[in-house]
Amino acid sequence: MPAGNELSAILNRRNEINDALDGGTTVQPRYGKAVTAPKAAMPADNELSAILNRRNEINDAIDGGTTVQPRYGKTSVYTEFTEFSRKEIKEYENKFKMYNESGSGTISLAELKTMMEKLQAPQTHLGLKAMIKEVDEDDDGAISFREFLIIFRKAAAGELVLETGLGQLATLTEVDVDEVGVGGAKTFFEAKIAEVSKGSKFEDEIREEQEERKREEEEKKCKAQAFRERAALFGGGS
Repeated sequence: MPAGNELSAILNRRNEINDALDGGTTVQPRYGKAVTAPKAAMPADNELSAILNRRNEINDAIDGGTTVQPRYGKTSVYTEFTEFSRKEIKEYENKFKMYNESGSGTISLAELKTMMEKLQAPQTHLGLKAMIKEVDEDDDGAISFREFLIIFRKAAAGELVLETGLGQLATLTEVDVDEVGVGGAKTFFEAKIAEVSKGSKFEDEIREEQEERKREEEEKKCKAQAFRERAALFGGGS
């Protein structure tokens, strides 16, 4: 088979498998000759190699009866976390980098331990593992910057108990603990959550008023229609 046709067939099979995974249907394995990815260094060959490796990975998982994990494309944190301004995200990023001393791009358990100690809220080993597990969406045993932002999203939405490890992390990283103390940080963050909740409540009240006005307008229309129908009946009987 010509190289162009082979690449086309591989891409079609990959799309078929991805469509099946996205649709929640069973991916049927295909049996045939094993294909070895080329080891050339040219960009086109590297792309073909990645495609073949992914196909073999999926087929091996299917043949072995294991779950095929879908791959997700990268999404900008600015696009995903629209509740935060770009300035806030930059500030969170600076804090993240400050505690990610290894520069690995993820906060490890050891780094999280050091971080909580610096925030004057030390945790047990099990407590640290529980903190990571609560936001570790890719299950790598560490906290990525995106997962770090999830902590503050949960906190702003009032989904974290302030006395828990993640609650303390969110609370204490918002202020200078050395200046205001742990108690002052908690008071500050509670006030911030209350402010966000107040804004949400105000929006809910506006929405309810708009819905009430719609209901009143609908009732007026129904009454007017009923009046016209009665008028037409009386008019027809005369």
